[in-house]
Amino acid sequence: MDLSHILNHLGEDRERYFGAVAPPIVQSSIFAFPTVAAMRDGFRDELGHHVYTRGNNPTVAILRKKVAALEGAEDCLMFGSGAAAVSAGAIACVAGGDHVVCVARPYSWTRAVLQDLLGRFGVTTSFVDGTDVANFESALTDRTRLIVLESPNSMTFEQQDLAAVAKLATSRGIRTLCDNSWATPLNQSPIALGIDLVAHSATKYLNGHSDVVAGALCGRHEIIEEIFKGPFMTLGALLAPHDAWLMIRGLRTLSIRMQRIAATSAEVRAFLEAHPKVRKVYAPFASDNPQVALTAQQLRGSSGLLTLELDARDVAAVERFCDGLKRFLMTVSWGGYESLLFPVAAVHPADAPLQPPGALPLNLVRLSIGLEEPAVLIRDLEEALARL
Repeated sequence: MDLSHILNHLGEDRERYFGAVAPPIVQSSIFAFPTVAAMRDGFRDELGHHVYTRGNNPTVAILRKKVAALEGAEDCLMFGSGAAAVSAGAIACVAGGDHVVCVARPYSWTRAVLQDLLGRFGVTTSFVDGTDVANFESALTDRTRLIVLESPNSMTFEQQDLAAVAKLATSRGIRTLCDNSWATPLNQSPIALGIDLVAHSATKYLNGHSDVVAGALCGRHEIIEEIFKGPFMTLGALLAPHDAWLMIRGLRTLSIRMQRIAATSAEVRAFLEAHPKVRKVYAPFASDNPQVALTAQQLRGSSGLLTLELDARDVAAVERFCDGLKRFLMTVSWGGYESLLFPVAAVHPADAPLQPPGALPLNLVRLSIGLEEPAVLIRDLEEALARL
């Protein structure tokens, strides 16, 4: 992969834009045709022509080429959010009465589209422990049409053997969709391992500046065209040209951002693993990760997202730790230039037990390591841990 070419040049046909080094924002909702015949050709192939920005926009098209190349995919669609990308991929792969297998504890909006939205139309979903490929095989039925993966998984970062799951699915004529947001295309290549569709919450690392909400869906051209003609155009969850331009700018620094974030997170992780007030650190590169062999097989490097399990007596102690952090912003998202935290306790009542039935423990706190100096973040964490 010629990473510098993809990030800095691919798709940017500068001779078409007056030699401008930075691509323009084509802020037009519609595009004119010189003849009826030309317009007819546009309607026949809206994915390949500029007809209406809801379908294909020149600025968004540049971004699509870059993200597809990063994932080693033939094509890519950009959406207004990661949830929209996953939803469109799932909707396009199933019909009423079909069955989906999904990893346990997926991103909440992935669960919502599978269980709540598609469930209303007769689609059933089985949620399985994805750490063993045998669990996927046991859950398959003659109506299974899709396997949904997140590797690493949300919050606790379990991984799935993508090559093994892809082989199983292909042998049964089942499509696979994997959320690759945690790793980014720099650190994991699901399509090279046989996965059909790769989704991103591009809000996170691909943009990296906490100023755009976006999603990406990559795969073979025929599948992407099927999704384009179906849920993409029907639901209209497009990415606006200005947001695409911001993402193109954000991608310029993807490689150096991820290098810095990985190095800093390694130092922070080592500090947390050695601290007596931290029971466990959840991350693929954690020292006690039971999937160390799979990590070495699938991941080329780390991102900055990890979860710590605090040695806390109650929710009040968790709150003291979180409220005491000064260098971490408390937010719902992650993957930006700034360091962030998300406490599981924030979505539960203050008097809830630390181990609520059927839910994640409330002493889990997710950290997203940003571009700050490691020593600054470690000192902040040390002071907050002293409040437990």
